[in-house]
Amino acid sequence: MRLDTAVFGGGCFWCLEAVFKMIKGVKKVESGYAGGSAQDPTYQKVCSGTTGHAEVVRIHYDPEKVSYRLLLEIFFASHDPTTLNRQGNDMGTQYRSIILYTTPEQEKAARDYVQELKDDKAYPAMIVTEVEPLEKFYMGEDYHQDYFANNERAPYCRSVVSPKVNKAKNEFKAVLK
Repeated sequence: MRLDTAVFGGGCFWCLEAVFKMIKGVKKVESGYAGGSAQDPTYQKVCSGTTGHAEVVRIHYDPEKVSYRLLLEIFFASHDPTTLNRQGNDMGTQYRSIILYTTPEQEKAARDYVQELKDDKAYPAMIVTEVEPLEKFYMGEDYHQDYFANNERAPYCRSVVSPKVNKAKNEFKAVLK
């Protein structure tokens, strides 16, 4: 089985990780950092806003079972692509909306989908999602992996992650594991 990868940032990586782990064809989701210039970033450094990195998820998926286009649709449904450097109360460049493509086909698909959303006026405000090449993905610390599954009762998970998971469950029932 050949796996492809997709890398998205849309606020806190815990939210996106929890959503994408539920999707058929997604084999693995890793929380980490990308999109900046600092070498070997840590959570503390990324949170300082000085690394240029965003909190992102790297999704390993079977393209025979889930398309990159569907992953883009889920990504946009799982965050607000119109808020610059912010998702809810999480503020800073590390929470920006970003698609980090790994192939020319992904770049085209991402740019085409963003343009389609703009043309359809899918959002009341301008989409600010960046579309950039993935230079390097840095794996997040162990305690960030499977965070929602391991901390479902934590206040942040209950108030921020759970609503996004529930929304995805309702909107993407047909493609849930």
